[in-house]
Amino acid sequence: MDYSLTTRLAAEFFGTAIMIILGNGSVATVDLERTKGSNSGWIVISVGYGFAVMIPALMFGSISGNHINPAFTVGLAVSGLFPWKEVIPYIVVQLLGAIVGQLVIYACFKPHYDLTADTNRVLGTFSTTDATKSKLNGFINEFFGTFTLVFGALGITNAPTFAKGNQLSGFIGVGLLVMVIVASFGGPTGPALNPARDLGPRILHQILPLKHKGSSQWDYSWVPVAAPLLAGICAVALFKVIFL
Repeated sequence: MDYSLTTRLAAEFFGTAIMIILGNGSVATVDLERTKGSNSGWIVISVGYGFAVMIPALMFGSISGNHINPAFTVGLAVSGLFPWKEVIPYIVVQLLGAIVGQLVIYACFKPHYDLTADTNRVLGTFSTTDATKSKLNGFINEFFGTFTLVFGALGITNAPTFAKGNQLSGFIGVGLLVMVIVASFGGPTGPALNPARDLGPRILHQILPLKHKGSSQWDYSWVPVAAPLLAGICAVALFKVIFL
């Protein structure tokens, strides 16, 4: 079934918002003070983000393709697999969805934000940082993490079983892929793997009157935007040359 651009944009907006609500909600549960999941560990975040991508994929994958990530959108467009005229609208609603999703997290966890004096932990529930304060390491980590995500997702969604209608297993596979990428690439940066997932909430962090605000670290902010975009372009191009 063909859907109108408006319907597909709505799917991208809600899909990205749900991803942030479930994903950054997991981060907030672990990192903020006196939640019932405080300090429960990285595996909670990994599982949370895996399902945060899986659920929108199951909901909207057949409508908009469930990009929910400018790295996918731009990468597909550069390789001629997505129309350029729809790139900007997709990215705009992805950013807006990320901001709205983060607003929901802020509203739900407001008392815990007020109790958390560690500004790095507060920022970490919005956006990513590099654990060793190295932009180079951050770029490398975000590039290969996103490359693995895009290349892997293309492999899953272009598999014969997916093409024959077994899309449920494909969307579940993408969620599991995200889960293991967050577990394996998560140590150095977070990771973002998605410009909208990082930039939208970072803008909100800058604007909100957080009690323990700290820096929004704009000097690092280009890394989780540029590295995933470049990785998305490279991953789609390589997959297309070899497999399509």
